[in-house]
Amino acid sequence: MLDMKLSQHVPHGDFYPDSPEESENAYLNRSRPSSLSVSPVTSPVPQNPTNDVLSRRLGWFEDSSQRNGEQFRAAVRNTRFAGLVDWLSGPLSPRMKTIKPILPKVQSWPRHVLSTWFPRRMVNSDIVVVVVVWLLAFSMVFSISNYQSSALKPVRLACETRLWPNTTFCGLDGKLCEPFDDANFTFRCPSNCASVRVLEPHTIGNQEIVYRSMVIGGPSSTGDGAVGAAIYRGDSFICASAIHAGIFKNEDGGCGILSRQGEHNHFAASNRNGIASLGFQPRFPLTYSLSSTSKSCADPRWRLLGTSVIASGLVSMLTASTSVFVVSSFVIVFFQVALASDPPFSSDFPGVLSLAFERFLPTVFVVWFLYRYCLWYTLQGLQAHLEKTILWLGGCWIGALNMFDNIPISRLTSHDLGQQPGAITALIIIILGITVAGANQARGFRDEGRLLHYLGLYFGMGIVISCLAAIPGLQLRLHHYIIALLLLPGTSLQTRPSLLFQGILFGLFINGIARWGFASILQTAEALREDGQLGSVLPQVLEPVLHSQDILFSMPALAGGFDGVSVLVNDVERYQGVGSSLQSTFNWSRVGVDVDDPVFFRFAFTGTKPLGGIWYGDYTKPGTWYPNGTWEHPLSGPSR
Repeated sequence: MLDMKLSQHVPHGDFYPDSPEESENAYLNRSRPSSLSVSPVTSPVPQNPTNDVLSRRLGWFEDSSQRNGEQFRAAVRNTRFAGLVDWLSGPLSPRMKTIKPILPKVQSWPRHVLSTWFPRRMVNSDIVVVVVVWLLAFSMVFSISNYQSSALKPVRLACETRLWPNTTFCGLDGKLCEPFDDANFTFRCPSNCASVRVLEPHTIGNQEIVYRSMVIGGPSSTGDGAVGAAIYRGDSFICASAIHAGIFKNEDGGCGILSRQGEHNHFAASNRNGIASLGFQPRFPLTYSLSSTSKSCADPRWRLLGTSVIASGLVSMLTASTSVFVVSSFVIVFFQVALASDPPFSSDFPGVLSLAFERFLPTVFVVWFLYRYCLWYTLQGLQAHLEKTILWLGGCWIGALNMFDNIPISRLTSHDLGQQPGAITALIIIILGITVAGANQARGFRDEGRLLHYLGLYFGMGIVISCLAAIPGLQLRLHHYIIALLLLPGTSLQTRPSLLFQGILFGLFINGIARWGFASILQTAEALREDGQLGSVLPQVLEPVLHSQDILFSMPALAGGFDGVSVLVNDVERYQGVGSSLQSTFNWSRVGVDVDDPVFFRFAFTGTKPLGGIWYGDYTKPGTWYPNGTWEHPLSGPSR
């Protein structure tokens, strides 16, 4: 009578060896997920142990890849592509990629010690203890940090925060950004704000800046070599200005006191603490000075990072369960990023915590999907715990901490790539690197008989992305979390390069979601432009009439779609005429401190929104009225 053997589908079983020898033997006898099958077997026949192990490891591939590959070969046998398809289908007997640990006894020693000291059923409890200890340490450091600053009641700022957000936000004469003086507040900045840059061309006087820090003014040098008071223009980045003034270090972040100083002129340019500030001669209505606080409130991210790295490393070295490793690593890395290393902006900590949990719950589902269809194939049965910790977990931390800021690519859009220096070169290098890595991964998939499946997957992805890019009125935006999702399926091999690639991509995915949320793959041109130039019609600036201390402009003729004109004088809106209130001329007089300073003029058309309010077209480039009475006509082109 035939015996019946039942092969059950057990895709996510946990595996806890008691010794290095047992680890290696049991690891070799693990199998990938297989379909439920009933197959007859006769009486036992002696087999080569190695072949038996290999057949059991390849059961799923022989049931799916080999069968489907043979069907596909038969379908194209009489076509010109038969040879190519036969090669892409891989060998008839797939060869599973596995990592044989270097010094296996050394890598399994922490796990062996743990299983020796504690009963096997308590091993999972020990991992839970590690995670609980991490939670307590993380909470303690974070609470102490917030307690130190609670007495100061600081306002949490983002690195880009400014008192004067942009050219038109503060309205006519800057009235919407009052008070200009006699007001102060305590603020708190995160670390690493010195690297934050202006991503769109921004005009300051007759200078245009892009991809540099927005800091105007700072300490001035007196005649005897001493350093004078540090006064900054109101549209300077506050946190970068504090670093420039020496209130705290860039790598630490911290607290400071901002005091509004009213109207000032002669902002000095200087290079201090790694930040080069811009100079500006004319007066500006809103300025501020900075001073230190009595108590320190340094950014706790580095202390918290040490706690998180140690906790995740311990879990990696002590557990042989793929699910425990992935879940614990995800939770630790996600909350390290969302609460400390790169948190989303909110004016208070409860807001940050709310955003973290808002993004955490949907991310759990995505991580389950990634685990089931990508991570499991790379990590299941892996006994090289030290290599896993260094390559996969180390790569995950590299991606999660976004250690690619020095790459000159701020946003992956054609507009940004065209205007950012070095972006095209960097993109070519990245594409070449991905191509080389992809070719290596493709060879591994071919050996396992899965290459055709993954080529079909990526072909489908390409079709979907092409269709999305073709939707009118929207632009494709590949955020780094989307890039990670697209590339992760190509790392589902158990090889050392796959460990590193998969860890980095998983970390990038976590960073993108924890910091920015599930941003859309399709965005409007307006959303991508942010504060950039619109490409609108520019006013035709006529030659002004010059007097000793006065300059008179004739208003340009209105273009279609506009019903008003706005005039900036020294980057402050000084005139806004709409409809019947639009004047035929605009006059400006030099008085007081303006006599010895140049004056910069820019013009723009304005329109009225359907529900009320004003929208601004692009401004012209600045025309300059020099102290000696001469006029320099603006160059062609827009400005913001």
